[in-house]
Amino acid sequence: MATESEVAFEDFFPSMVEKLGAEGFVNELCNGFRLLMDSEKGVITLASLKKNSAVLGLRGMNDSDLICMLKEGDLDGDGCLNQMEFCVLMFRSSPDLMKRSRMLFEVLL
Repeated sequence: MATESEVAFEDFFPSMVEKLGAEGFVNELCNGFRLLMDSEKGVITLASLKKNSAVLGLRGMNDSDLICMLKEGDLDGDGCLNQMEFCVLMFRSSPDLMKRSRMLFEVLL
């Protein structure tokens, strides 16, 4: 059980994949991207993340937390997240999906 200063994390992505299927799950990730993106630029910026993050329950995050999130997912170094970077970041944030993908990769080798 998490204390007040700890963040409790429950990974719902595997159950979402089971219920929605792979394509449905990716569609939901894309919907999440659209919720957070700057509609004029078509990417997630720090400003759009700050503005729209409350929609996803990220109210307690400060600027440095949000900057860390952007940097973690920003694969091309442009300071924002495109849809593919966002989906990769979300997938990587799921310990169970990462474990399953490693197991699948090992089977394929």
